[in-house]
Amino acid sequence: MTLEVATLNVKEGLEKQFEIDFFNAGKYISSIKGYKGHTLKKSIEQKNKYLLLVNWENIEDHTIGFRKSDVYLKWKELLHHYYEPFPTVEHYETVINNNE
Repeated sequence: MTLEVATLNVKEGLEKQFEIDFFNAGKYISSIKGYKGHTLKKSIEQKNKYLLLVNWENIEDHTIGFRKSDVYLKWKELLHHYYEPFPTVEHYETVINNNE
């Protein structure tokens, strides 16, 4: 399992519309092979900062399966104009899990 972590800084004043569009964009990302679920979290301290967590079966499902798909173009069209600066995206694998 691979965890995609993206820090999303949304242009101030556009937070509510971003959340609506992000909810609608969920149908695109969830259609990709290897997608296992996602969570969008909003910062308490900075109202325009979000954290996107996406679980993928493996890193290639994100970097190739999603990013090189026609679905990604729809995702990009719907969401990318909200970001300033462009998101930082990293991938993580579990080393220790004490939540089960």
